[in-house]
Amino acid sequence: MLMPKRTRWRKHHRGRMKGKSQRGNTLSFGQYGIKALEPCWMTARQIEAARVSMTRYIKRGGKIWIRIFPDKPVTKKPAETRMGKGKGSPEYWVAVVRPGRILFELEGIPENIAKEAVRLAGSKLPIKTKFIKTRGV
Repeated sequence: MLMPKRTRWRKHHRGRMKGKSQRGNTLSFGQYGIKALEPCWMTARQIEAARVSMTRYIKRGGKIWIRIFPDKPVTKKPAETRMGKGKGSPEYWVAVVRPGRILFELEGIPENIAKEAVRLAGSKLPIKTKFIKTRGV
């Protein structure tokens, strides 16, 4: 599971997800990619599930880059706890994803296999996604 080795602060504010992705919105490494079309908090488990489904489908051929990293802790208070008594303890890690962000990149496989791998990975994710490719391909 992806998570930071250490962080500066144990608990974060929630923040807002307005606007489009300013960086990480173009293909940098591979020929094909998965682009987010909606904003969300993507958990480390969801990222891992998408990665595993792609890797299994392309049978460990080609190369996959994960372009997002879950570095925001999400806290949760225990069930049936009264209000007050401070903020809950960190439960899991999320990556803040805005529309236009490239989530994964692939290279070294045929386009039809890449399309199907992206479709399978997209079904594991909580948002709508889109298959993209570089202009030269």
